[in-house]
Amino acid sequence: MTETVNVDVKLGVNKFHVDEGHPHIILKDNPNMTEYRKLVNACPAGLYKLEEDGSIRFDSAGCLECGTCKFLCGDTILEKWEYPRGTFGIEYRYG
Repeated sequence: MTETVNVDVKLGVNKFHVDEGHPHIILKDNPNMTEYRKLVNACPAGLYKLEEDGSIRFDSAGCLECGTCKFLCGDTILEKWEYPRGTFGIEYRYG
């Protein structure tokens, strides 16, 4: 018998090593909101937030390094996307 495990449970056991002061993703100033909304809906880690007042909130801590934002929007709203420096980033612990 196979036990069902949901994605949130799997992601919850990962460990993140945040490189404070050296984010591996940087948004452009005043990003295109159409492009940004794509990431609000597509980022599997939910890093791209749209507040009720219309402002945006983004933090690269917790990034799964999947590259969804890079491939979906590329340089239309991203000033920089690169993998974190060695020893930083996500440490997958489940599968």
